[in-house]
Amino acid sequence: MQTMSTPGGERVCVRAGPCERRQTRGFTLIELMIVVAIIAVLAAIAIPSYAAYMQRARRTDATRALTEVAAAMERYFSQNQTYATAGLGAASANVYPATSPEGYYNLAISSASATQYTLTATPKPGGPQVSDTQCGNFILNSASQRSVSGTLSAKDCWKLN
Repeated sequence: MQTMSTPGGERVCVRAGPCERRQTRGFTLIELMIVVAIIAVLAAIAIPSYAAYMQRARRTDATRALTEVAAAMERYFSQNQTYATAGLGAASANVYPATSPEGYYNLAISSASATQYTLTATPKPGGPQVSDTQCGNFILNSASQRSVSGTLSAKDCWKLN
């Protein structure tokens, strides 16, 4: 290492060597914490929005299933002249499975007589739709009247999401 003295008495490096300061590279802890905070804020906004979107999207499982069950009930009526003996599940007189196609809702024939019926799609216990209090249960009757048990209107719940 060669050093020289300046007129003021300071020592200065003449050649590269141990007296040369090397600049460190990387992130400081504060920079890293700022990035983590920004990611946390974005996640706090995005995750609930995504969960609400998925809940709305899963509602189509109920509306689709009830529409398909209604069509199956009409086919059953045209063959048997009654709705009263129709059912849901795996038995021979059953017109449709007791679960929606994607499995988020349980389906039931709430009431059936010779000339009319009411279908209900209820969120599966323990499933992701149980927390959907805005729409709750979906209901469709033989007169094609649509309703829900939740706080939103039937029109808002039954529309395509």
